[in-house]
Amino acid sequence: MLKIDNLHASVEDKTILQGINLEVKAGEVHAIMGPNGSGKSTLASVIAGKEEYEVTKGNIEFNGEDIDELAAEERAHKGVFLSFQYPVEIPGVSVTNFMKTAINETRKAKGLEDMPAKDMLKLIREKSELLEIDRKFLSRSLNEGFSGGEKKRNEIFQMAMLEPKLAILDETDSGLDIDALRIVANGVNKLKSKDNAVVVITHYQRLLDYIVPDFVHVLYNGKIVKSGTKELAHELEEKGYDWIKEEVNA
Repeated sequence: MLKIDNLHASVEDKTILQGINLEVKAGEVHAIMGPNGSGKSTLASVIAGKEEYEVTKGNIEFNGEDIDELAAEERAHKGVFLSFQYPVEIPGVSVTNFMKTAINETRKAKGLEDMPAKDMLKLIREKSELLEIDRKFLSRSLNEGFSGGEKKRNEIFQMAMLEPKLAILDETDSGLDIDALRIVANGVNKLKSKDNAVVVITHYQRLLDYIVPDFVHVLYNGKIVKSGTKELAHELEEKGYDWIKEEVNA
């Protein structure tokens, strides 16, 4: 589904990614861990096509198609979803109206008509029930006055509605207490299927107690320096990142 080959990328002329190789297949969950400044969020942004990042070498394939030249919006229409570490507030636009617009824009890009209102309401009802979201929540302005947990749950709701092929969760656990973490992780687990894939970017092993990865990759100085199973995450929790740095620099 996602194939990254020798990816180098920079922002404001500063090289961040220095040769990333990664393959994610349908049905898989990959966790990307690493110390601050290792390039985790940059990798998420580059896959999603954020324009401030420049790919200087290598390429990204999604479902067999080279997407290097596609804008972020085009990648989203093809099924790439990125949850932000710090979601933006949009006063005056309700969660429901935002989702209606997003879904219909994606349909338009595929040459389809707008989703009929009754089908849209049915979908909103189904997904909000699946994620245990209060209906009042859906009429609030997008992220305005939301707690950290509410913002993250809203992003998982967006993911549920859009049904992306590849979901990239960038530090979804940032600032969440245990209850909010469990709710968000439960939503992700309910949305996983053999036809989609999830990339979880996190500092901490605790999220991986709830969203169990098939593979764990450690990013350091813009490269994946170690890969393994979920046991690798436990090892990182126990030893920290210093032993990885020592291995790399040995």
